[in-house]
Amino acid sequence: MPDIFDEVQEDLRAERAQQLGMRYGGAFAAVALLAVIAVGGWQGWRWYQTRESEAAANAFLVVHRETEAQGADLKAAAGKFDSIAAQAPEGYRTLARLRAAALKSETGDLPGALAEWDAVAGDTAADPLYRDLASMNWVLHGLDTQDPATLASRIAPLAVDSSPWKASARELQAMVAIRQGNTAEARRILQALVADATAPQALRDRAGRVMAQLPSA
Repeated sequence: MPDIFDEVQEDLRAERAQQLGMRYGGAFAAVALLAVIAVGGWQGWRWYQTRESEAAANAFLVVHRETEAQGADLKAAAGKFDSIAAQAPEGYRTLARLRAAALKSETGDLPGALAEWDAVAGDTAADPLYRDLASMNWVLHGLDTQDPATLASRIAPLAVDSSPWKASARELQAMVAIRQGNTAEARRILQALVADATAPQALRDRAGRVMAQLPSA
């Protein structure tokens, strides 16, 4: 008897499978076709992204080499990096914008450089490491022109212990404090940097030199 029940159950399963095939076979085929198309589309998109990344990398390197040539037109190079940034995929777009900002600063276009760094810092699609680097440069190059309170608020998040830029950010905090006339705070920060064994030695030495130039309390 158990064998008969098993046989009947097997027949019923086969019949149901046949009925499902007749009723939904077209739908199953369509799903399978869509899956194939999706895989093909994904592979095509990956190929397109790879091609765009390679093109951006080549363009970036060409302009970078131009900037290293004797008598290079750095203003023109900054414009070329801006053009690369306008078309490149994320990653190279950020690098091109950072390079353009540096060249603008170097050639005297400080407002243009600050605007570029500010844009990268506010780009949520950019890598946080590059965004923080852009903020650092914005504060560094804006020391003489930007509101000290704004400078202080922009650099504070980068000076926390978990920040990869903490040592440089704390050095900038000291510079902002000096700009604000708060030499006591600047001295406190610089003393901590000098004693920070995890900070780069060159930065610790510089902090010591700056501290030595501060007026006595």
